[in-house]
Amino acid sequence: MTTHPDIAEPVVELRGVDAGYGERLILSGIDFSVRRGQLVAVMGGSGSGKTTLLRLVSGQLRARKGSVRVFGESLEKISEKELYALRRRMGMLFQFGALFTDLSVFDNVAFPLREHTDLPESMIRDLVLLKLNAVGLRGAATLMPSELSGGMARRVALARSVALDPELIMYDEPFAGLDPISLGVIGQAIRKLNDALGAASILVTHDVVESLSIVDYVYLVSEGKIVAQGTPDEIRASTDPFVHQFIHAEADGPVPFHYPAPPLAESLLESEVAR
Repeated sequence: MTTHPDIAEPVVELRGVDAGYGERLILSGIDFSVRRGQLVAVMGGSGSGKTTLLRLVSGQLRARKGSVRVFGESLEKISEKELYALRRRMGMLFQFGALFTDLSVFDNVAFPLREHTDLPESMIRDLVLLKLNAVGLRGAATLMPSELSGGMARRVALARSVALDPELIMYDEPFAGLDPISLGVIGQAIRKLNDALGAASILVTHDVVESLSIVDYVYLVSEGKIVAQGTPDEIRASTDPFVHQFIHAEADGPVPFHYPAPPLAESLLESEVAR
């Protein structure tokens, strides 16, 4: 039985985290948690630090300050070998699927099973067909990635990401570039797989409508900070100016339409003088 999200121990917990690349600080003062059974969305504009958060959770990036705990382990203190062991308990759906182009649909989904287990090929075959059936593509097992539509490729990548029945699943922009039907199919598949596995899931996305219809909790990120959080209903009802602008896709607000520049009249006058 899946543990209720409100009483489960956090699978992922970040406290007071700063992170960045080189001299650039991307995230600052981040407090974030995901519990078993929860599907949590991380939303925000491009370049706000959403994917950086996933890199912290997967151990690809170390925090400059604060603590990052995954499955109760502090990622700042574990060895590389221990990190690899933790990653076997994670699944990842990359942007645009990232399928191996020279492998069939079947072999793409079988890859993590062959790489990380000693299961016989007969059992791998059964598991792959079960995963493909869960995303509606058992009949496409022999196809190559070049023969798939964008939505089909994303569903194959989803099947691959859950091949090892992970306890933590991360989705990096799973809806990008999809038509409305494919987007809805992927969204419902993510929700159903999360519930079936009892996993903790982190969904990084720009898509407001679909995300708010499937997730349990939302974090909104802007300029490297978490500026709002809450249930989908709380986010929809928020009167915070940034939240309102983002949720309703308004052109102007706390995030301005215009990039900083001198007044237009001043720029035109300079052009006139230059002539």
